Amino acid sequence: MAYLLAVDDEKDIVELISRFAEHEGHTVDTAGSGEEALRLCQKNDYDLVILDIMMPGMDGFTVCKKLREEKRTPVIMLSALGAEYDKLMGFELGIDDYVVKPFSPRELMARVKAVLARNASGKPKEEIVVQGIRIDALAHEVFVDSVRTELTAKEYELLVYLVRNKGIALTRENILRAVWGYDYYGDDRTVDWQIKLLRGKLGLYRKCIVTLRGTGYRFDEKA
Repeated sequence: MAYLLAVDDEKDIVELISRFAEHEGHTVDTAGSGEEALRLCQKNDYDLVILDIMMPGMDGFTVCKKLREEKRTPVIMLSALGAEYDKLMGFELGIDDYVVKPFSPRELMARVKAVLARNASGKPKEEIVVQGIRIDALAHEVFVDSVRTELTAKEYELLVYLVRNKGIALTRENILRAVWGYDYYGDDRTVDWQIKLLRGKLGLYRKCIVTLRGTGYRFDEKA
């Protein structure tokens, strides 16, 4: 079904991931270090990478950064760290999801399925314009006042979802299900972090993303 790469310096972790992923019908390569992971990514075109953060030598953040310089392969980051900084750093690098150890293999596979589904879906052939923001859905590009703005894959999906539902009050749960593609059981502050990052790239139009205290967000082009 999909070609995956599982990266972790703990052998039992990659074996666990491989066993469950292969049961789902996927083909899995494994790597025990960041250096080995990059070599495999340069050699093969993976559909998704499951990447541990804390590894000796090259850590997961560095691997993700180097991978993003050449490819947009979806990444699920895996770590025992649950600090806000680590999640924020991962999302800034453009990861698609973040799973904290210890984790449920079945939940991880559900997230893998969701990320693969999002990336396999066709790109709509259309252009969306709101105020000075122009979204080229075919090219997967965003322009703010005619200047191309670099967004991560998750920031792009979030912006498109907000704009397509402009004027509608969206709860954090609505956003998580629509953008992350599964029932989220973790900390819904994930949405707040992504909103913060996205606003920082929209310039004067950051005010269009209105915070609804205690509820969520609304995209208001008249704000």
